[in-house]
This record gives sequence, structure tokens and C-alpha cells, in this order.
Amino acid sequence: MAEAATEVWFYHLERTGLDQALPELLEKTLQRGWKALVRVREAEQLQHLDSWLWAYRDESFLPHAPDDEPGAARQPILLTTGFENANGADALFLVDGAEPGELSDYARCVVLFDGADAAQLAVARAQWSAAKATGVSVSYWKQQARGWEKQA
Repeated sequence: MAEAATEVWFYHLERTGLDQALPELLEKTLQRGWKALVRVREAEQLQHLDSWLWAYRDESFLPHAPDDEPGAARQPILLTTGFENANGADALFLVDGAEPGELSDYARCVVLFDGADAAQLAVARAQWSAAKATGVSVSYWKQQARGWEKQA
């Protein structure tokens, strides 16, 4: 799945959905001075996230673009279904069972999965096993009433 330098963090969504969890994690990523690439499996999910990230909270927005827009590679957050790290992202976010591809370009890969979705759970388990087999640093974060708690 990756070279040892990449950390792979698994986020098990139990109390909120992707629409709430992803923007919060992207904000933290930008606060670190990092760029992010959000990889989805389906174009419909990409379109949904593109709209949602502009309006998820009245007092802020997350600067982003889909990868097919002009100048998208300059965006701090790039949304894609592809495997190219076009914006030179430090963090890769995988949602809805998206495949990781090559991870050596990233400092961190964040796998977000819905614990109530059997298909996403199965993909996350397979990705966990693949990451462990390569020897990368993996962490498992579970959603609690007051944020995330590292479980493994």
C-alpha cells in the first residue's frame, strides 16, 4: 500500500456522517500548512462534496476544486476520482471505499469509512490488512461522543 514514511489513519464514522467529519479533518489539515487530495470512487460523490465544502458552515468555507477545473492543481484541497497527486498534496483522504493507489507522495493517508455500511467496512478492513502487510504506520480512530479516540 505504501512506503514506511506514510502514516495511514483509519477513521471509523459512527456518530456523524462524512459530510460532518470530512470538513473538520480538512480544516485541521490546512491548519498544519498541508494540502489535501480527496479521492472518491464516483463522480456523483465528487460533485456532492464540491457543493458541500462551499456551504457546510456559514462562517467559513474550504478552498477546493474538482481536478477537472482550470487551475485546480493550485488548490489547497483537490477533489478527484483519479490517482494523480496533481496539487502536490501532503494528505490523501479516501472516502466511500476509494482505492489508495501509490502512497509514497503523501505524509498521511486518511481512510474514512461508515461503520454502518457493510461494503465500506469490508473495504476498510482489507485496506487495513494491506497497509499492515507493507509495514507502514497505521492507526485506528473511533468516533466518540466528544471527538476521536485512538484505538490502535
